[in-house]
Amino acid sequence: MHNWLINCVAVLILCVFCAGFVIPQILLIAFRKKLFDEPDERKIHKSLVPRLGGIAFNPVILFSIFFVFGIDIALSDSQVLLTTLTEICPLLFGFCAMLILYLVGMADDLIGVKYRAKFFAQILCAGLLIAGGIWVNNFHGALNLYGLPAVFGMPFTILLIVFIINAINLIDGIDGLASGLSAIATLSYGIIFFLISEYLYAMISFATLGVLIPFFYYNVFGDAEKRKKIFMGDTGSLTIGIILSLLSIRMSMYPMDECIWHTNPLVLAFTPLFVPCCDVVRVYLLRVRNGKNPFLPDKTHIHHKLLAVGMHQRMAMVTIVLGTLLLVIANIFLSRYMNINILLLIDVLLWIFVNILLSKMARNKI
Repeated sequence: MHNWLINCVAVLILCVFCAGFVIPQILLIAFRKKLFDEPDERKIHKSLVPRLGGIAFNPVILFSIFFVFGIDIALSDSQVLLTTLTEICPLLFGFCAMLILYLVGMADDLIGVKYRAKFFAQILCAGLLIAGGIWVNNFHGALNLYGLPAVFGMPFTILLIVFIINAINLIDGIDGLASGLSAIATLSYGIIFFLISEYLYAMISFATLGVLIPFFYYNVFGDAEKRKKIFMGDTGSLTIGIILSLLSIRMSMYPMDECIWHTNPLVLAFTPLFVPCCDVVRVYLLRVRNGKNPFLPDKTHIHHKLLAVGMHQRMAMVTIVLGTLLLVIANIFLSRYMNINILLLIDVLLWIFVNILLSKMARNKI
């Protein structure tokens, strides 16, 4: 455990340092080549801001993990080598999926990619994770279902991965929101994976958290007028989406009788993603009900509602991120004493109530 703790801390620090170095270079190149996310009536920002921050994510994460593993191999750490070999298949397929979506996201940010092509790439990457052995094989009592056969679990996993990736992509609407929510998720996964001795996935979690920290700083506190502000773009959101899919589904595969704090693995796996996932369901259903294309952007997300009731961008972001953190803590505690179906129902009803309340407050303000 001692060596793995050093590894987790090392990748976290290395990713913070490397991303903190790379992001300013991306800003410099973006302004020289005039690669901006230009404002329009749908977007909240009013200045020219580069949207290539996500270009730093994949290379920094992979470099940091491989560098630390390289040191372990050079020092002949047998424990690390043995653990790595047992999980090598899902890691290799997972890294391949990360690379594909990284390239698709970069193409979308630079020249634009049709959403059908992005969906195809996401389905392909979902298939790669499944080929590596990462798929939902147990509902752990949710909907009174337990073990799932592959014929049902694998197609469901493809839908779930595509859903999570797009949920992260669509929640990226105000400064710091997607990165803040993703940071809460990766921090939760990192701690839990470490405590249940799934050290490789803890390293991936902390490495991802490491790149999100400096990006969050430049995204939230960077001054657009001083050319210090940047967005993650599709390169970032697709990369983070596939990583969160890998981590959450791997967490859901953990045996319930071995889980820490007597917590349902499904609660540990998907509570950190509750807000973006529920938000995308609500928005899609609303667009379909209003006869609009569910894949075209609008201003009906949860952060738009908070802005409509008078909150500033940063306060709206902090409210949603802190609310998610409280939900994670509350669900972990309550799942020890409550049936998962009742807990899920409470969460959904709470989400509906909050959205109805915000809609009413926005109408009254108008």
